Formats: sequence, structure tokens, C-alpha cells
Amino acid sequence: MATNILRQKLDADEPTLCTHVHNIWPSIAEIIGYSDLYDYVEFEAEYAPFGLSELENFCRAVELHGMSAMIKVDQEPRRFLSQRGIGAGFHGVLFADVRSPDDASECVRACRAEISESAGTHGVATRRAFWMTRGASLSYGGSPEFVQTLDDIVVALMIEKQPAVEQLEEILSVPGTDMIQWGPYDYGMSIGRPGAAAQGDPEIKKVEKHVIETCLKLGVVPRAEIDTPEEAKYYMDLGVRHFAIGTDTDVYFDWLLRTGEGMRDAMSKDL
Repeated sequence: MATNILRQKLDADEPTLCTHVHNIWPSIAEIIGYSDLYDYVEFEAEYAPFGLSELENFCRAVELHGMSAMIKVDQEPRRFLSQRGIGAGFHGVLFADVRSPDDASECVRACRAEISESAGTHGVATRRAFWMTRGASLSYGGSPEFVQTLDDIVVALMIEKQPAVEQLEEILSVPGTDMIQWGPYDYGMSIGRPGAAAQGDPEIKKVEKHVIETCLKLGVVPRAEIDTPEEAKYYMDLGVRHFAIGTDTDVYFDWLLRTGEGMRDAMSKDL
């Protein structure tokens, strides 16, 4: 498997920067790579359509530019999606809709080898990430290197449901939990206040602060999702050093809206 840049950065206590994409076209990953500014790219598989072979080609493009890739997977079937993502070459998995310590444990186990030391549920698989070329043959896997590759997969959990916030310390104490991402919109819906987060609800912001501070206290990496560099200061002052900035669909829509309005205004003046 290609070098897990994300794991290396986390182990070295270095900050990381990623961006989100809904478009799994490999050229999008290459464009991001040509900037030489991002440590990893997160594919939002929870929201976007994709085929399994597309996952492999996306990871190939990411690897060519010395980055890692993370895949965000649905609540179900989380084990299938995470293991196929890992097999394609993703170095990290972001699990949506975690509600309990048992959920967190299931997510970690899906990424770890099925051996007694890790109590994982990932068996041997002849998938792209584990191929080791030996002349004209390919290894089936199951070697110590195979196990290490799975141990290095970064397990990230969304904290976005009221039960998860209520059991936060227990979830963060699950061995193998590497990173936490706060989800304000889902949280607002889970407490019966859909749309509140989009309006900057102070109570939801207070819960976010509690989640971040608890992560830092228990030694689990908190990551912040932002849209502009200016938003980073608030989180950096709290101690956050890992960021995901922007989403391709939002960037595209914002450009279309801003540019289209400008053109419509210019055209109307010419009438």
C-alpha cells in the first residue's frame, strides 16, 4: 500500500489540511494535488454516487501526488463500505452517525485485522491496496505487512447525534479512535431543531466547544470543517490543528452564483 501520509502526520503530531470532494473523477484529485498544499482528500461517499472501480482510480490519482485519501461512509452498510474503501487505497475512514461506544467499537473493528490483538473484523482480501508485486505473481495478503497496513488506517468518527454527545467520553475512550469531526447540522436535527446550526445557534456552538475540549483532554484529535481561512482562528485558539476546508460542489455553486449575478447585472446595463 502507498505510504499513509495522514497516519504519519498524526503520529508525528503535525497539523493536517484536507478538502472535500463529491466528484470522484481522478482529475479532480490531480488538480488538488498540483496545488501541493493538501495532505489528504476526503471523498464524501455518504452523499455522492460512485462505483467500486472508481474508488481505486481516485486513490491512484491521490497517491501520484503524495497525498492520502479519506472516505466518508454511510451508517449502513458501514463495514462493507469501509473495507472496500480501504481495499481501494483509502488511508482513513470517516464514519457517519456514530451514536454509542458500541458503534465506535464496530467502526474501529471494521478497519483492523481479525487477529486476537486487535479484535478486528477485517479478513484477508485480494484488493488493490494489498497487492504486493513479486515478479509475475501477486500476494494474497494476510502477512504482517497486511496487518500493519490495517493498523495504520485512520479511524475518524462523526459526533453529530445527541446520544453520542451524551456518551462522548466513553466513545473517545474506545481504543483505536483517532479523530473526531463535529457535525452541527445533524446534531441540530437530532435534538429536534433542524436548521438551527445554519443560523449560528449559540447552544449548538457551545456543544461543539465541549466536544473539542473533551477530545483534547482525552488525547483524541479533533478536526474542524471550515469554508475560509479566516474561520480557522477560532478553532486554533481552542487547540485544533487539523482542518478540512471547502467542498467542490459548494465552491462551484458559489462561483456560478457570484459570476452569474455579475454577468446578469452587466448585461442588464447594456440593454
